[in-house]
Amino acid sequence: MKMGINYLGKNALSILITCCLSSNIFSQDISSKTKIEKALPFSSAAVTLMPSWIKDRENLNTVYLKSLDPDRLLHNFRVNAGLPSNAKPLEGWEAPFIGLRGHFTGHYLSAISNLVEKYKDTLLTKRLNYIVHELYKCQRAMGNGYLSAFPEKDFDTLESKYGGVWAPYYTYNKIMQGLLDVYSRTGDRGAYEMVTEMAAYVDRRMSRLDEETIERVLYTTEANPPNEPGAMNEVLYKLYKVSKDPKHLAQAKIFDRDWFIVPLSKNENILNGLHSNTHLVLVNGFAQRYSITGETLYHDAVVNFWTMLINQHAFANGSSSGPRPNVTTPTSLTSEHWGVPGQLSNTMTNEIAESCVSHNTQKLTSTLFSWSADPKFANIYMNTFYNSVMALQSGRTGACVYHLPLGSPRKKAFLKDNDFRCCNGSSVEAFSSLNSNIYFHNDSTLWVNLYVPSKVHWDKKNIDLIQNGNFPMNPKVEFTLRAKKKSDFTLKLLVPAWANKVDIYINNIKQDIITSPNSYISLTRKWKNNDQITLMFHYEFYVKPTPDDKNVVSIFYGPTLLAFESASELILKENVESILKNLSITDNNQIFQLRNGGKTYRLRPLYDIEAEPYGVYATIRNY
Repeated sequence: MKMGINYLGKNALSILITCCLSSNIFSQDISSKTKIEKALPFSSAAVTLMPSWIKDRENLNTVYLKSLDPDRLLHNFRVNAGLPSNAKPLEGWEAPFIGLRGHFTGHYLSAISNLVEKYKDTLLTKRLNYIVHELYKCQRAMGNGYLSAFPEKDFDTLESKYGGVWAPYYTYNKIMQGLLDVYSRTGDRGAYEMVTEMAAYVDRRMSRLDEETIERVLYTTEANPPNEPGAMNEVLYKLYKVSKDPKHLAQAKIFDRDWFIVPLSKNENILNGLHSNTHLVLVNGFAQRYSITGETLYHDAVVNFWTMLINQHAFANGSSSGPRPNVTTPTSLTSEHWGVPGQLSNTMTNEIAESCVSHNTQKLTSTLFSWSADPKFANIYMNTFYNSVMALQSGRTGACVYHLPLGSPRKKAFLKDNDFRCCNGSSVEAFSSLNSNIYFHNDSTLWVNLYVPSKVHWDKKNIDLIQNGNFPMNPKVEFTLRAKKKSDFTLKLLVPAWANKVDIYINNIKQDIITSPNSYISLTRKWKNNDQITLMFHYEFYVKPTPDDKNVVSIFYGPTLLAFESASELILKENVESILKNLSITDNNQIFQLRNGGKTYRLRPLYDIEAEPYGVYATIRNY
């Protein structure tokens, strides 16, 4: 079978275009699709990053993706399928003896398919076609729709022992999602056929099991659950949206378990002790289900979960996860779990704030914004974007961290290129998608939720909105409209929670508009070509204490979480008012100074910290 973009003949291409048009896969204007979404994200191809420090971070990630040898990524798949491979096996969690082998390849497919959709990069297009074609050979060699880098017997062990292996569904999900992304973003029909065969394999396995066995296979309340199912429900719901096959909808529902969703729907906080990323991705699946079925239970569970997470389990930068109250594994002593609601001050280990958790929290937050267009979701998304996501990547090398510690003193432990842990995978995918969720739209409104230099093309209005600036270092943001004719629509510009004052100019004329934090500036008019909008934010210093101890504080300047350059534990004197009074700027919103207790501290944005020791949360102590 011929596969890939370059393999399609004229008839197949015609069928593919018809299919994609009917299912809106490539359309950015799909307001008729459902009434659940009030604001729709633009397609990746409609938003272009302009030169900036954000674009530089994407470039670092792309260089790394291009450096990887596709035959090494394929090695364990070929060996598992009984096909020859002379490639050197990968290391870390992709090594031939590790249960998660194959997961990174799934993330890789998602990441490079996104870049191919945006940039039509020749090297990555060829590589994508090659990997998908070789995976197809592996699937055909297996002969039953199965495709993985680990043997089928791992599922046998899971179904009989409910553990004893390392999360086979988690890894299987990554491959399915990667192939589905390839199809959705590039139109590779072969990738679609492969993911449907993988789904059929899961269906055959699950159909053999009784409900009691399924419940035990998917019951994940212990520390670091070896039966972690990943986002199997999410990928199957997404597959259903494309296929419209009721079997895929029924399959997805199997992975939604009442023990987890029913308490959430009743607003019962049951997160204490749960492994964070295991359950966060399931909630993203619940959100997909609500978008399909409109079931109130799933809407309520998702909204309640997000509220619990942000208000009672998240740190100042929107990230979460840390030590488990009941320690039963080495990992649960320091990381990857949620603790007692509202208790964060005593959780500042070296391994809090797992990167995967931050990335998946962003996915959930953007979904909730699309349902409601509520600025509170955009506000949290912006905070997490700058102070967690951008802070977990090195601005010099592009390497990412597994954890982003926020205590003192701490250091960022950047993962090696050949480590291939889960957070390598989720990060390469996230940093290939930095143009996402900047803009949203419906038939008459365009929302701007991030201040990132970029251009968005709104096809329905036939306009381009170009954004320039150097936010958050520079508080000035400029927009220019390009339009062939005048266009009526409302432009909504986010006023984040920290922004007590914003000056607004249209075509260099200051507007008499009163703004309030955590809201939108709403501009409705008949826009014309070369119209310009300028925002000037006014930054101030402020602190965010932990919910359980007002004397354990982090310091912000406008949108930016600051880190102390310090190799010592941070003990500050006096009180919050004194601390704020003695903070000053020394260099272009990048270097700050605090005089406190006879000492002078130097602070920088957390996203700018590299190898040096630092601290984020400080303790105010006057005895």
